[in-house]
Amino acid sequence: MGSQHELPADRSYSKPLGIRFLEYIKKAKLSYESHQAIVLIVTFFAYASYHATRKTTSIVKSALDPQSSDVGLKFPWRITYLSAPAESKGLSWALGDGWAPFNGSDGTALLGQLDVAFLSVYALGMYFSGHMGDRMNLRIFLTVGMVGTGLFTSLFGAGYWAKIHSFYYYLIVQMIAGLFQSTGWPSVVAVVGKWFGKKKRGLIMGIWNAHTSVGNITGSLIASALLSYGWGWSFVVPGLLIAFMGLVVFFFLPVSPESVGAYREEDEVDSLRKSEEEEGVTEPLLGSNTELKEKAVGFIEAWKIPGVAPFAFCLFFAKLVAYTFLYWLPYYISHTAIEGKYLSNEAAGNLSTFFDIGGVLGGILAGHISDRLDARAITAATFMYCAIPALYFYRSYGHVSVVMNVALMFICGMFVNGPYALITTAVSADLGTHSSLKGSSKALATVTAIIDGTGSVGAAIGPLLTGYISAESWSAVFTMLMGAALVAGLLLTRLVVAEVAARISESRSQGGSQTGSEAPELDV
Repeated sequence: MGSQHELPADRSYSKPLGIRFLEYIKKAKLSYESHQAIVLIVTFFAYASYHATRKTTSIVKSALDPQSSDVGLKFPWRITYLSAPAESKGLSWALGDGWAPFNGSDGTALLGQLDVAFLSVYALGMYFSGHMGDRMNLRIFLTVGMVGTGLFTSLFGAGYWAKIHSFYYYLIVQMIAGLFQSTGWPSVVAVVGKWFGKKKRGLIMGIWNAHTSVGNITGSLIASALLSYGWGWSFVVPGLLIAFMGLVVFFFLPVSPESVGAYREEDEVDSLRKSEEEEGVTEPLLGSNTELKEKAVGFIEAWKIPGVAPFAFCLFFAKLVAYTFLYWLPYYISHTAIEGKYLSNEAAGNLSTFFDIGGVLGGILAGHISDRLDARAITAATFMYCAIPALYFYRSYGHVSVVMNVALMFICGMFVNGPYALITTAVSADLGTHSSLKGSSKALATVTAIIDGTGSVGAAIGPLLTGYISAESWSAVFTMLMGAALVAGLLLTRLVVAEVAARISESRSQGGSQTGSEAPELDV
């Protein structure tokens, strides 16, 4: 091909069918900002589709096990009946008699095992995905993950038409789906991290991280709308959606500035000639000549990067809280009297979306504040500490009225999801391009995988513990969540002290004044 000589000098750059589009946008000389916009939009909808398929299971549970959604409203745990009570029979108009083996007396336990199996494999797979992502073309790696996720999500739904009633079929399919799901987060954060420098990274990624809530809400709406046509469709349609987005990624996603020859004018020379002392400025944009010599950072080496371990273990407890709400909040709302009345499952599900909406605002605020203060640890720890009273007030006063419940739930979502979003996006990207790596960009996916993988272990443990503890008391569940939020904040104490000391030292050296000339220093 005549245009082959125009391809960037990148040995990892392959020539799939999407090469024509990438060559076109390179020839079109799109601005650097235009490429950034493409990256943000494609990765936003790509990861939203991941969450849409992940949310489907929680919506379909009521169809697989109808009893669990309408009995025991005055108790925090499911009541098992030897014979179905009269009022539960009314569910058959939309959900039927459930689906074996999940409609038996142990249906709730089996569904819980699917959740734990999915999240456990997802957490374990995250470590391997990050390791592989730093050694492969991220566009191809992400495409394989999305198509694989779509395939196995659809296979779960195919059990409806194939009349499969084997628990192990659904268990194995969910576990493999969890493995493919683990490819998503390390890949999209690595791609975005390569395109955006540290300046305003927190704010940009805070807004971008809304894909989590958008995906959750979209998945809920699609699954709920299709449930009456047969629960299989609630899996197949989201599965086809993420597979389609995988093709969009394959054809349209420029994984790095080097892959399309895009550079900022002020960075093009700097990326080749700046000394190591000035690397902080050129951190996100590495010259293509250096990428050829880059060596991927090992798993143990990535753990040793300053800040990775504290933030990883902080996210363990932050995700424990966040995912407990993700999996149990609709159930908790429907089983808690508000103004003396119990809400229907549909109303409870709709009400629970305010937690996600609060999370969107929390992610944006956390990113913006951390950018302004140039203090990721201080921001994350402060949000986690603020989550403690928010959780207490929601448990104590959420039953007073619907308005009070929504307001307190929104605040909980803001403080719980704020640091969760900050750590999994801006912090991961910062640490993946840490100065100790001496300019290497081959640690982004690995660091992201370590941090979010460790957090995902907490995400699996939280809902599991809630299932047991809620049988005794929901107050005990909230006590567990408040304790987890406290520990998450305390784990960042050392980094918080270091950031405070740095701010004090900087204030003294600058005479305690904050001027516009100091802004560049904060971005180093």
